[in-house]
Amino acid sequence: MLKEFLTAVVGTLMVLAGSARAEIDPNYRMVLLTENFPPYNMAINGKNFAQEDNIDGIAVDIIREMFKRAGIQYNMTLRFPWDRIYKLALEKPGYGVFVAARLPEREALFKWVGPIGPDDWVLLGRADSNITLNTLDDAKQYNVGAYKGDAIAEHLVEKGLEPITALRDTENAKKLMAGQIDLWATGDPAGRYLAKQDGISGLKTILRFDSTELYLALNKEVPDEVVQKLQAELDKMRSEGFVDDILNNYL
Repeated sequence: MLKEFLTAVVGTLMVLAGSARAEIDPNYRMVLLTENFPPYNMAINGKNFAQEDNIDGIAVDIIREMFKRAGIQYNMTLRFPWDRIYKLALEKPGYGVFVAARLPEREALFKWVGPIGPDDWVLLGRADSNITLNTLDDAKQYNVGAYKGDAIAEHLVEKGLEPITALRDTENAKKLMAGQIDLWATGDPAGRYLAKQDGISGLKTILRFDSTELYLALNKEVPDEVVQKLQAELDKMRSEGFVDDILNNYL
């Protein structure tokens, strides 16, 4: 009888200890990094550095609400280039980067919260383009522009293409119109939104070659309870229609 009592007591203590470990430290603070990737994240002044309330976009609005509901403190900074902030999130505990495509080769590198929104991968051409493609292999004969360090550019290289990369994705829209590249590998709706800001419209989708979802990628050292709490709040926001409302506001 005494043995059964002690076993029950030990079990109860273990459950309580587990619950205590699952609580999030109220002083825990994260560093969230992003880049100019309209309409998901962007500096209000259009520059390549911004902080806190000077950052706007679909993902920004969703992530702010998610952290608010979860009761987790954070600092948000928009920086350039993507390669740099991606590396910081990969190496520094307590850091996160958004929005990042959740790809098989990246799966084990981060802890993930999402999805935040969709990102179709397309090859865009000028409105008067006569290019016809059935597969990515067909694009090897053309000059394809892409954003340096972006998942789309990496994917093209894996498929045997040699994209001409630019430090800013907006440069590719201008190159396309100037005839410096034949095709622009970008995301949809991101690419069209960027082009529109520069007065470029009427671009033609030559090939839609992939589709992915965009996430908040967190450093592997971020506590599991933080990740789980954020995911739970995002799931609630989606079920309430909050996420769809934000998407519709921008698109």
